[in-house]
Amino acid sequence: MSGRSLFVAALQTAGIPGDPAATLEQFERHVRALRSTFDGLQLVLTPELHLMALTSLLNADGLPAEGQLAVDIPGELTERLGALARETELWLIPGTVYERVDGGVANTAVVLSPAGDLVTSYRKCFPWEPYEKLVYGTQTVCFDIPEVGRFGIAICHDGAFPEVFRSLAWQGAEAVFQLTLTETSDREAETVIVRANAIVNQVAVFNVNAAAPVGNGRSLVVDPEGAVRYE
Repeated sequence: MSGRSLFVAALQTAGIPGDPAATLEQFERHVRALRSTFDGLQLVLTPELHLMALTSLLNADGLPAEGQLAVDIPGELTERLGALARETELWLIPGTVYERVDGGVANTAVVLSPAGDLVTSYRKCFPWEPYEKLVYGTQTVCFDIPEVGRFGIAICHDGAFPEVFRSLAWQGAEAVFQLTLTETSDREAETVIVRANAIVNQVAVFNVNAAAPVGNGRSLVVDPEGAVRYE
């Protein structure tokens, strides 16, 4: 990637528990603040299911079911996110959302361009059973940032299955954005897997996890040789 760079802000953050509307407003404030603070910023990403304002994947008592939170893609939410991307002239990967699909609900990442377009979406291929009773995605997804490079998307537990990252590498991905929501003790193992996926596929990996009280942090940026650049 000589001569090419991408300035990324990966937000290790948490939403406002149980309040997706307030969490979306919070996200908009954060993106505008980042835009005004960092010259040259190009892309902002947040953890898995950030805009759904969950408190936990393990204990959903008292929280809306996935079906109540699910949205259409494209739809009102992506239109609003597109307007934010257009206003700030940033690429946005605002975590994942519950998407209403045939047969149920999927865990879906969306990518918005600085023009406000919904460039692509990706449904998680490997939901975390038994806690995620969701519709499985059936294909991996890459997208291009002109004059920068090709990038892949993975969601949390996808990383435990080597085929996902290998498929993205075969499609030409030079880096992978892995959106994560982990609150359990296996975060230690996940950081090892992040480095392994980077090494064996020769891709950089941006693995952003939610902050407390939703997740336990330890977000990583790993280079293609497996070296941890940021944690």
